[in-house]
Amino acid sequence: MTWNEWEQAKAEAAERHAARTRLNQLPTGTGGSSRGDLVVHQDDLGAVGHDAFVLHGHLGKQADIAGAGMSKNGAGSTMQAAAALKSHHFATGPVMESAVELWTTRTKSLLQACAHISNHLDFTKKSHAKDDELIAAELRGRDGSAAPVSRLNEYFK
Repeated sequence: MTWNEWEQAKAEAAERHAARTRLNQLPTGTGGSSRGDLVVHQDDLGAVGHDAFVLHGHLGKQADIAGAGMSKNGAGSTMQAAAALKSHHFATGPVMESAVELWTTRTKSLLQACAHISNHLDFTKKSHAKDDELIAAELRGRDGSAAPVSRLNEYFK
């Protein structure tokens, strides 16, 4: 398969996928808000943050092809193979070297994204918990107990 055939096959696959993409919407006339309010629970944030943390750990351990089988010089087995192929003038050597460098760059970017997601969601969860505590402290029932957050909606009707 030539490069142009590969590019054409990718473009056709993307077109087929785009044709099937749809947005989930609330059915009209079902009551409630017509804008589909976003609701996020503390547990949801924690679960996504935890999953990002777990993915970061697994990816960091298993995706390091540049460091696998490291020699005394600090080159991994794939880079050693690329150097050997390159020294014997095989075209595969430089290509393999480029592939490892690209993989390493992309892996590091993905690791940074996972860390950012995990850290941001942990921060968001803690921040919203503090906000909830402040709101509860400001809104008290007749008996002095904190008003539940679910009653806030009644004040805006």
